[in-house]
This record gives sequence, structure tokens and C-alpha cells, in this order.
Amino acid sequence: MSAARARTAVLALSLAAFCFVSSESLPIGLLGLIADDLDASPSAVGMLVTGYGIVIAVVSVPLVRMTSRMGRRRLLTGVMLLFVVMSFAAAAAPGYGTLLGTRLVTALSQAVFWPVAAVAAAGLFPPERRGRAAAYVFAGGSLAVVLGVPLGTWLGRAAGWRASFAALGALCLLSLAAVAALLPGGSTGGAGTVPATRPDARRFVLLMAAVMLAVGGVFACFTYITEFLTGVSGFPDAAISPLLLANGVADITGLLIAGLVVDRGPRALLGAATGVLAAGMLLLFAFGTAAVPAVGGLVLLGLGLPAFVTAMQARVLESAPGDTDVASAWTASAFNVGIAGGALLGGALLPVTGVRGTALAGGLLAAAALAVIAADGPPRRRVRPPPPRLASSPL
Repeated sequence: MSAARARTAVLALSLAAFCFVSSESLPIGLLGLIADDLDASPSAVGMLVTGYGIVIAVVSVPLVRMTSRMGRRRLLTGVMLLFVVMSFAAAAAPGYGTLLGTRLVTALSQAVFWPVAAVAAAGLFPPERRGRAAAYVFAGGSLAVVLGVPLGTWLGRAAGWRASFAALGALCLLSLAAVAALLPGGSTGGAGTVPATRPDARRFVLLMAAVMLAVGGVFACFTYITEFLTGVSGFPDAAISPLLLANGVADITGLLIAGLVVDRGPRALLGAATGVLAAGMLLLFAFGTAAVPAVGGLVLLGLGLPAFVTAMQARVLESAPGDTDVASAWTASAFNVGIAGGALLGGALLPVTGVRGTALAGGLLAAAALAVIAADGPPRRRVRPPPPRLASSPL
């Protein structure tokens, strides 16, 4: 496969990732419009996002196991086609129940897409470039947060919320055509084509623990970041959008940096990214009452999370003890467990410690993740025994 074709295939997968992540969070920006049109409560519309995440966390591993014998091209085009159909079905939904059903089916497709797409992209390149290839797929998800959701919200307000879902379906259809044409099929697209470079069950388990701790910490804090910025830092409501945009720009910057350095040392990047996340949240807790440190903490969160995700996937490709697709599904589940658990922890802390306590809890969880990463020492290098000495000749 030519390098140009491989790069184009990765870009097509990145575009699909953009569509999936945009669709996942789109109801947040369209909450009021959907609630008014379908005569549903805001909390019911919120379930369009919450239920989506729960489905991914629960079914990702079993679904990837069930489909492990399918070639990656056939599997990815299948789940992308399901996304397209469900997007148009959502746009035409006559009521809330139908819309919720389309969302849950879309979540099933995303539960398979993420772990398989990242490994498929990595499999197009030699081991020393796999981390960067996976990072490009994740770039689509990051751009969805910065551009996809705001543009979808704008389109929904201009042309109705249904137009936003239809537009994502059309965009993913373009990506589907490119993936079908460019991704290898047959045995080269099968499930066993990307073995881990240094399989290690203990290292993989520690990675899962670090993911749940670090992501849980981030979402304990970030779920309530708007209330923190207005209630603790004193920013007006009008400043929230520019502040979140700054976080999004930092997100893309962190992803670009991670893509450049990840293949030089995924473990080092994972530790550095986790340290940045811990520092950002502890900075918010300690000095977030002032504007400049609050912005600094927000930017550190933006830089650290995409770098963490990139390093996480690269470590999967290093340490997965078995099928790398299934291992990636485990990380997707661990990630979503972290999101849900962190949001629940933050919500439980709000009436006890106030919103400032969510930043402290998040920072401590990230610090615990850093300790887990430190416990997973660098791989030992095999020391070759010295060659046997030849007996000296008698004089």
C-alpha cells in the first residue's frame, strides 16, 4: 500500500471520528430546540447524551469480540453505514422515543468504531509510526469538540435541529466512501494484523487503572468547569465561550505535539500528560480564584487530555496481551467508566465541598494515576551474555 493511500485512508477515518464525536455531544448544544420540538423535558434530552455514553462503556468489549473475525474494512464501513442511516433517522424522528432509539443504535456503532479505527490506522504504518497514525484519527475527535459541536449548534439554530443530524450523516457518507475505497480488505484488513510489540498483561492492567483514574479526575472537574469559572474565578457568562474556545485550541495543540513525540516514548508521554492534567486541576483548586491562573489551569487541561489519549492508544499497541482491537475496546470502556464515574463524583462533591472541591478531587485522582504509571517501570532490556572465550593455545 502506497504511503499516499495510507495517509488518505487515515484522514478518512479522522473525518469519521469527527462525525461520531460531533453526534455524541450535539444534543447538548441543541437541548432547548429538541425539547421544545418534541415536547420533552431538558433532563430527557440530556439522556440522549448520558445513555449514549453508558451504551459505549457497556457494549464496546463484547461487540468488538463478536466482530473480531470480520475484516476491518468491512467492519468499519458497516458501522459507518449504520451511523449514516441512524443520523438520517434521527433527523426524521417523529417523537422523543424514536430519537432516543436512534441515539442508542448510533452508540452501538461508535462502540465498535473507535477501538477498531485506531488500530486500523496504526496497521497501515510500520511500528515506529503507529502512534502518530492513531493520533491523526483522534484529531478528528478533537476537532469535533472545537468545531463540530459549535457548527452543528449554529446550523440547528439557523435551520432546525434536524438539519444538524442530517448534515453529519451526509458528511460521514463521504468518509464511508473513502474508507471503502482505500482501506485494505481481505486478510490484510483482518483482526490479527497489528500485534502488540511487547505484550504484557500486567502492564496492560496498570494502563487500564491509570486511564480510569486520570479520566475520572478530569471529568470530576471538567463536567462542572462552567460553574467553577463563573462561581470561583468570577468570569461573566459572556466569557465562557471564549474560555472554552481557548481550551479547544489547547486541545488541538496538545494533540499535534503528542503526534510528533508519541512514537519516541509512549510511556514517557503518558506520564507527562498525566502530570500536566494533575497540575492543571491543582492549579485551579489552589489559585483558581484569580483569572490568570484559572485560564492557565484550563489550558493545561486542554493540552494534557489529548496527549494522554494518544499515549494511551500507543501503550495499547505496545502492551496488549492479546487481540489489539479487543484491547482498544477495553480502553474505550475504561475511558467511559472514567467519564461517568468522574461526573458522578463531582456531582456528589458539589453539595459537600462546593465546586472548588471538584478540582482538588480531580487533581488527586490524576496524581494517583501518575503513581500507577510510575509503578509500571520501563521495559527491561535483555542483556546478552558475553560470548564464550576461546581456550588459549598452548605456548
